[in-house]
Amino acid sequence: MTHLRLETHPDGQRLILHGEWRLAHLAALDQAVAALRLDPAQPLILDGAALTGLDSAGAMLLVEASKRAGLTWSGVALEGFEAKHQSMLALVAERCVLCRLTPEPHRSLLHRFGALMVRTLHKARTYLAFFGQTVDGLGRLAAHPRRFRHKEFFVQLEGVGLESIPIVVLMTFLTGMVFAYLLGIQVEKYGANIFIVDGVSLALARELAPMLTAILLAGRSGAAFTAQIGAMRVAEEVDAITTLGLSPIQVLVLPRLLAIVIAMPLLTFLGDVTGLLGSALVAAQQLDITLYTFFYRLNSVLGVQHVLYGLAKAPFFAAAIALIACRNGFAVSRDARSVGEHTTATVVTSLVAVILINAAFAVGEQMTP
Repeated sequence: MTHLRLETHPDGQRLILHGEWRLAHLAALDQAVAALRLDPAQPLILDGAALTGLDSAGAMLLVEASKRAGLTWSGVALEGFEAKHQSMLALVAERCVLCRLTPEPHRSLLHRFGALMVRTLHKARTYLAFFGQTVDGLGRLAAHPRRFRHKEFFVQLEGVGLESIPIVVLMTFLTGMVFAYLLGIQVEKYGANIFIVDGVSLALARELAPMLTAILLAGRSGAAFTAQIGAMRVAEEVDAITTLGLSPIQVLVLPRLLAIVIAMPLLTFLGDVTGLLGSALVAAQQLDITLYTFFYRLNSVLGVQHVLYGLAKAPFFAAAIALIACRNGFAVSRDARSVGEHTTATVVTSLVAVILINAAFAVGEQMTP
């Protein structure tokens, strides 16, 4: 068994080594050596009588342990070592320099901000280049519609659209219920129960349903796009597509982009309906507003323009999610860890993009005369 034991004697401290001190046992040996408490005021004796094997890794541990304790290697006595083990220790002691981590140079706040801006601009340039390639692919597809990969498009449409319906329905229904409950507490204080319809309907149609649907698809479909393309990168399938003379943009990006752009407005409208149903149930239970009264009031306060405003944002959300997801998929390197890192980056970046686009719509509406 590979281990060590420290004994204290009148003539000094004796470190008794047992077993194989080789690279294969380095992790356990490193923990044992790190736990040692050597006294620099007493001489150190290394006892290698029970040592069965020693390589450079084990020798370096012993040399560095003595140096960290403040002992010079020339003052360490060796007993019971084979000649080859003594030669190994002597060679390592001569060549080994106690490694110290070089502290990271101090950088000012301005320097760090500048480095962040450089990285951000570089990433923005890569996204812009990928956007240009996608637009070029759309132009080529418009010129040659027969090249469109219908089967892949419908597969993606099923995954993005049909398979997302349950989670979108559930989340928007619950969100409508919670929002109606919180708003109902406030309007009930002033006896303005009927105005819960105004607040809930406008919030759902204009903001909550489009945003919630985009967030769900960013986490579900966006991550899936990156993982799918990233796995193909690792398996060199993307290189195979290029070798066959096909465009990865045409084969992989456009079917996913068009599928999510079509599915997002439909899911958003479905979210509007289910969210209003959830809020109507809460209004009936909490404020005694009948379903007939709720939807009669809804007909007078929720104009078509409000619904269209929310639906108009959905394709922009979808395009941003698809472009970010596909670009990160193509950026994956040849290892599985990179797939996970870029999938995480897709979700985070997509959420930021959705919020920025939503803010741009809000500002643009205010600036429109």
